[in-house]
Amino acid sequence: MVKKILIGVAVLFLGFVAFLGYTYFFPKSPTTSTSFSSNGLDIKISYSQPSKRGRLIFGDEKDGALQPYGKYWRLGANAATEITFSKNITFAGKPVSAGSYRMYAVPGPTSFQISLNSEIGVYFANEEPNYSLDVIKVDVPVSAAPSETEKFVIQFSNASEGVNMDFVWDKTLVRVPITIQ
Repeated sequence: MVKKILIGVAVLFLGFVAFLGYTYFFPKSPTTSTSFSSNGLDIKISYSQPSKRGRLIFGDEKDGALQPYGKYWRLGANAATEITFSKNITFAGKPVSAGSYRMYAVPGPTSFQISLNSEIGVYFANEEPNYSLDVIKVDVPVSAAPSETEKFVIQFSNASEGVNMDFVWDKTLVRVPITIQ
């Protein structure tokens, strides 16, 4: 009887380890990074890329949106999205010191509130951050993306004064202008 219990516990344990290994090596939302470098400014972003997979991404909670308007979103999946600036910059017009930050958003139908927070190294970022550690909050407008995007992506594009950081997913484009201070 004890032998059967031990075998059962061992099978459950091995199944759990196999599940963890599978989700680590074959995640549905793989970890990625993007970077920008120009005029001595280096920006690096680490995030996970969720996919649309036929779901409603942004919208009202009553409609079953994956990311409802007015609710915290970690700007990706799995771990908190982190951004690092090598120089002091302006982030959508607000000054930010060089360093690393947790970046998250609160989406809305016409604008996203993007926040930088001093709490970094958060893996399971389902929980809302400690808002008292927010460094800045900015509101940036929502635009229609030029085409539908299956996987969430953060990318950079050159601007006349600095760089634009774009969040693109589904049919949504959110652009944050960044300049060197």
